[in-house]
Amino acid sequence: MSKSTIKVKVKFVRDIKNLPEKKTSGAAGFDLLSAVDTVIKPGDFQGIPTGIALDIPKSIEAQVRPRSGLALRHGIGILNSPGTIDSDYRGEVLVILFNHSKKPFKIKPGDRIAQIIFSKVADVELKETKRLSVTKRGKEGFGHTGK
Repeated sequence: MSKSTIKVKVKFVRDIKNLPEKKTSGAAGFDLLSAVDTVIKPGDFQGIPTGIALDIPKSIEAQVRPRSGLALRHGIGILNSPGTIDSDYRGEVLVILFNHSKKPFKIKPGDRIAQIIFSKVADVELKETKRLSVTKRGKEGFGHTGK
């Protein structure tokens, strides 16, 4: 670990002990693993426990993101993607998985169900104003650049 490495404490809150890990040296996210045996019916969603709670430093946030392989092969996504875990949350990390497919999706303890990314949080102060700066885009929103 380098001096700039940020340390996040992990507490196991269930009997199963699945520490998130990166599968390759170039991976941005740590794999989150299921702590339970369950089935998500087609068109349904569930909060899947991971068996861990985190102690995240104040300047850091965690984002729970989908796994592309689950999306492509099984139609499984995360309902509130990305899900944010604030630095002051100490409960168990749950992943809200949604089954977009027409088949039941079986999950077993230890299955990789999502990934978690850690990033720095900017220290921002909001200030009310009567005017905003002018840009070429202006108020143009969704789809304003075409297909």
